[in-house]
Amino acid sequence: MAAPRSTDRDHVIEIGRLQIDVPRSLGYFRAIGAAVAFGVIEPPLGAFIAAVPLLKMLGKGNLPEPIRFVSKVVDGAAQPVGGEAQGTVRLRDPEEEAAEDVATAESAERGERLKVARSRRSSPATAT
Repeated sequence: MAAPRSTDRDHVIEIGRLQIDVPRSLGYFRAIGAAVAFGVIEPPLGAFIAAVPLLKMLGKGNLPEPIRFVSKVVDGAAQPVGGEAQGTVRLRDPEEEAAEDVATAESAERGERLKVARSRRSSPATAT
């Protein structure tokens, strides 16, 4: 299980497998509440942002695949909100893609040479 992010373990509540970093959680949810209260964001958006950590937890553990799928969809939707996972939109690097293509082709050629060498060893020698 990942260690909580708070440097002060006295402020982490553990309930079974659930760990709650109290100071960070208070800051997160109070900031959302303040944004809704001051009209910076609408209440439905605030509710979605507040639910993201809970919905992302559905992808953990051994829950049924449909529930984990929903969690991944929510995780992807949360990326613009500030999710911590790898971004779903990124710049392509044509040079890096070309290097990967060359490496794949070289690997395929090595594999073909290995197959030929193995087939020669396993087939009986023919007399001329």
